[in-house]
Amino acid sequence: MRLPFCLFLGLLPGAFGADLLAPWREGVKVRPVAPDQNRHSMHTYFNISPESPDGKWVLYYTSSAPDSHEGDIRILERATGKEKLLASNLTTEDAHRAACQQWVCGGRQVVFHDLRKGQWQVIAVDIKTGKKRVLARNRLLSWGQASGNIVPIYGLHWNPGPHRDLELLNVETGEIRTVVTAAAVRQSYAEAVSKEFGDRPISIFFPILSPDGKRIFFKLATPAGGDFRSAKASHREILIGYDLERSRFLFLHPRWGHPAWHPDSRAFINVPTMLADSETGSTRRIPDLPVFRGSHPSISPDGRLFTTDTLAEAFGGAKGEWGVAVADLGGQGYVMLHRFDGSKGATSWRRSHPHPVFSPDGKRIYFNVNASQWTQLFVAEAGANASTRP
Repeated sequence: MRLPFCLFLGLLPGAFGADLLAPWREGVKVRPVAPDQNRHSMHTYFNISPESPDGKWVLYYTSSAPDSHEGDIRILERATGKEKLLASNLTTEDAHRAACQQWVCGGRQVVFHDLRKGQWQVIAVDIKTGKKRVLARNRLLSWGQASGNIVPIYGLHWNPGPHRDLELLNVETGEIRTVVTAAAVRQSYAEAVSKEFGDRPISIFFPILSPDGKRIFFKLATPAGGDFRSAKASHREILIGYDLERSRFLFLHPRWGHPAWHPDSRAFINVPTMLADSETGSTRRIPDLPVFRGSHPSISPDGRLFTTDTLAEAFGGAKGEWGVAVADLGGQGYVMLHRFDGSKGATSWRRSHPHPVFSPDGKRIYFNVNASQWTQLFVAEAGANASTRP
């Protein structure tokens, strides 16, 4: 049985003597997912797994363009290694999140965004039939949950126009529902918003839905006058939590970091090696672990471990090397799974980072590697002692 608030009550995941890291200490196999291709292959972000909920497929974006800004979406059947093309000739913002492609509707569909004829669109594709549907226009896609049919969408952060609020899109029905307005954010947190953004207009940016679909956190943004392929496109900061079930704000942190939900849908992990309670906003450091510089942490499906990427110099690596680690969420140690050159890969203005994330059963960790001219999606498979999710 999962104890949602063991993390804050002192009942830490490794407190009863179990070596939760045993499956990751020996016999770990690290390999590219789709090798021997003269192209980039990358999964999108550390908040979602590229592996389908049933474990059958791996989802990724591919591109033969040096900067990876134009490309395709494919899935690979894990049992056979066979690829299937789902969408082609896409245009993306950058290599950092690719097309924000993600599983939805229990793995029956994939949703992504694309710049088509000057208009950003959110699109769903049925993996069996290949049928595509445009579900939203002049919006970008953010992170939902693969088991559900709801994904958050938001207006263009550099030019949101009328789309400044947080909207939830039902991929099955096509319904778009506004759940939080930018005006309500400013009214509720007037001092903090004014301190960060002054009187400039704000929009809700980059919402991330909790595993149970009842909570969400998001950033704020204001246009900065730059091209969308530029760090000056907008100014983005602040972390706000919201209870969708009760229609109420939960907390505000002045800095975003790199947050990712705990599977209990109440806690979340953030940098630097910190756990937070989304009900209150209170935080605590995970004890006895090193600083993982450059970290994008995400939690295992059973809530006992987390994986993160890090600049590797502090762990014996050369300058420019990155590493992927897995650690006990209670602070009872960590294992460096793989180190690699991270100085090459896609030449996009915003580079791809490793962004490690677990498979749905917790036995594999997927991450991007920039060791050659091609960014490649890799997988680390746990050793023989791996256990399944309870």
